[in-house]
Amino acid sequence: MAKIILGKRPTSFKHVVKFPLLDGTEGAIECVFKYRTRKEFGAFIDGMFTDSGAAAPADEKFSMAKLMDSTVEKNADYLLEVLEGWNLDEKLNRDSAAQLCDELPGAAVAIMNEYRAAVLDGRLGN
Repeated sequence: MAKIILGKRPTSFKHVVKFPLLDGTEGAIECVFKYRTRKEFGAFIDGMFTDSGAAAPADEKFSMAKLMDSTVEKNADYLLEVLEGWNLDEKLNRDSAAQLCDELPGAAVAIMNEYRAAVLDGRLGN
């Protein structure tokens, strides 16, 4: 059993995030997550929502294409804020994060959910 030492926090932690692929197989990405306390995570999420510009002007016609583009961009922003690295062939950067969110949205959601669970619940499930 690991000895608990308060105040000696890690800077990052690794976790393999698994997610279903469209063909029914399972994909996996080893993620190096940035460590945040619960309070820091709360401030991070507040910042994400403050910067979101979520509502479109009332006179603007709804566009699914604009909504999906915005979702990809915000999810990429989120990934760049929680990841220090991953084991993909592509280096983690703005373009590769956005490409992952666009091509494999289930992977992006799984990464976001695993990070939230790790920070808020203090656990990494299988």
